Amino acid sequence: MQVQLKHQPSDTLAICRLNPQESIKVEPGALVGYSEDITIETKAQGGLLGGIKRMIAQENFFQNMVSAGREGGEVLLSPVLPGDINIVDIQDQAFYLQSGTYLASDEGVEFDTRWGGSRGFFGSGSLLLLQVTGRGQVLASCYGAMEEKVLANDEVYTIDTGHVVGFDASIKFEVRRVGGWKATFLSGEGLVVRLKGPGRVLVQTRSEASFLNWLIPQLPTPPTPPTLSS
Repeated sequence: MQVQLKHQPSDTLAICRLNPQESIKVEPGALVGYSEDITIETKAQGGLLGGIKRMIAQENFFQNMVSAGREGGEVLLSPVLPGDINIVDIQDQAFYLQSGTYLASDEGVEFDTRWGGSRGFFGSGSLLLLQVTGRGQVLASCYGAMEEKVLANDEVYTIDTGHVVGFDASIKFEVRRVGGWKATFLSGEGLVVRLKGPGRVLVQTRSEASFLNWLIPQLPTPPTPPTLSS
């Protein structure tokens, strides 16, 4: 799969060019368009158990297998939210993605969920990380623009939990409160995660939770229906 990213960073479109007989995995809802010699098969990756695991991780139960014919083909992909796409190269080292950020990948990439226990920290409230293994390219999407930081050995960086897209499994992480519990709930920041390298970290410039916290109070409330007198 050869990928070209256009219209970055706010409305990114991934143009994926497939070699003859090549297949890729695509998240439902990500397909924008495709060329003539392309076939699509929808199934639960990893069978019933794999589909259930993906649902627990707040991913779709089904996944599209997009395949090119003898002449190859082209597929256009985009995320649901306005934002960016990053190409993550997986080479026999696990990578953890926030729920909802997976867009597509090479056929040689596998997925599983990993229980985060008390360490679960993503803005969606999930305690599960989507574990990506194998070899190949993964397309990860985000809300807003995406920044990649590469942490050196023992280098420490702290990020608001709602802005983390994913990170290498080589990184150690610890969730912390912003001040005391009162400050955590009233500051608008919530929890932060302390990351310790080495490895890559993907960060999104916008937070879905923060946007909803701003939007919901702005929405008009429905009028109260009149009370019928007896």
